[in-house]
Amino acid sequence: MPESGFSTSLDPVDWGDLRRDGHRMLDDMFDHMETLRKQPVWRAPPPDRLSGICEALPREPMPLADVHAQFMRSILPYSSGNAHPGFMGWVQGGGTPVGMLAEMLAAGMNANLGGRDHMAIEVERQMVAWTRDLFGFPGSASGLFVTGTSAANFIGVLAARTRAAGPSVRCRGLAATGRHLTAYASAAVHGCVSRAMEMAGLGRDQLRVIPVDADHRIRIDALTRAITSDRANGLEPFLLIGTAGTVDVGAIDDLSALADLAEAEQLHFHIDGAFGALAMLAPELAPRLAGIERADSLAFDWHKWGQVPYDAGFLLVRDGEWLRQTFAADAAYLRRAERGLAGGDWWPCDHGPDLSRGFRALKTWFTLKTYGADAIGRAIAETVSLARMLAARVATEPELELLGPVPLNIVCFGYRSADADRLNASIVADLHEAGRVAPSLTTVGGRTAIRAAIVNHRTAAEDVDALVESVLALGRAARSRLAA
Repeated sequence: MPESGFSTSLDPVDWGDLRRDGHRMLDDMFDHMETLRKQPVWRAPPPDRLSGICEALPREPMPLADVHAQFMRSILPYSSGNAHPGFMGWVQGGGTPVGMLAEMLAAGMNANLGGRDHMAIEVERQMVAWTRDLFGFPGSASGLFVTGTSAANFIGVLAARTRAAGPSVRCRGLAATGRHLTAYASAAVHGCVSRAMEMAGLGRDQLRVIPVDADHRIRIDALTRAITSDRANGLEPFLLIGTAGTVDVGAIDDLSALADLAEAEQLHFHIDGAFGALAMLAPELAPRLAGIERADSLAFDWHKWGQVPYDAGFLLVRDGEWLRQTFAADAAYLRRAERGLAGGDWWPCDHGPDLSRGFRALKTWFTLKTYGADAIGRAIAETVSLARMLAARVATEPELELLGPVPLNIVCFGYRSADADRLNASIVADLHEAGRVAPSLTTVGGRTAIRAAIVNHRTAAEDVDALVESVLALGRAARSRLAA
């Protein structure tokens, strides 16, 4: 202890007090999750709660119980609501109690998974092996956990760039090579892909946005013409990006056709499967992903359809050496050893941009071990069945109309009106404020659509019925106001 008589340790003086506080906190979260259906999906934080959070940097300690009380009063009730069964706004998983507990265990370990020889690294390696086998990738495949598919897509673009331009591009930069690389994706690709092109130093203008067909899938004929035109103009196609589950309607590109084209044109074939890739866990849906096993790299999120708590993105590549060539670097402070903690033959910092990495693998490992992959697959299949149910209900209601195809678990629809764009936007805002169900908005075919993305394992038929009845009631009320 320092001469001042005060300890600088942040551990508690009385572990018994901490245990009592910890048990109360855990019970409160169990109570919260058990009663989700009785709570509003979302509610706006009132001014007094917002002002209570806006305070000066705390310099003096406060009892943990008091801090937790503020959390229960001012933070937990005003969450985004994605754990609630009525949440259908964006493609976000609902999490599970098991995942929450695993996250607590990971925080207690406080492991840094940048590298070295410890068991947390082996858990992530096991997750890589399970993921490789799930998608039919070869034994040479490798991967790693990242924050989400946005980061995974970025790393995939970097790996493709290194494959095309060689490892020396890391030192010289692309401009020094004098090469003009072009990439290709559908008009429905997620916006993070163009951002990845920017961050990789390639520029968003080098991403060719290819039209989609009536099913919102990339048009192979237009894609082939774009590649041929670029080659004729002295450019160098290097990357083809397919989508397994577009953000607006959940469409899946013809992955087998894209794999054939990528092979013929010698392009790196990357798939953005943010949520749709995990349809592989549902036997009745997996055939729709034919060709995914031929990808050179695949990005997706365990925290969406996999129901793992945020965040748990993942990148899988066909050959782990591609990631080593893209990221590995020598540094004296990262010297490897034949024995001791500095040992180990797989350091994730050689495969991605992060040296400091959390133990995301543990909550994913716990989820798969506790529930089993088949149960997660059944939950995925059920969300698709609920989407079909919603689409069928919309089709039977004269006041409603489907505004896009329903290939998976996303339904885009609207209330029929002369001023439908404004009305649908108003309906969605009203639904959010009412707190029973929460869809979102998107644009399909130039029209504003109510978008119901059914991802949460807690969502049931009663929530779908509540959505339809609420939209009808709000639409009729608006129509009555206009007629008055």
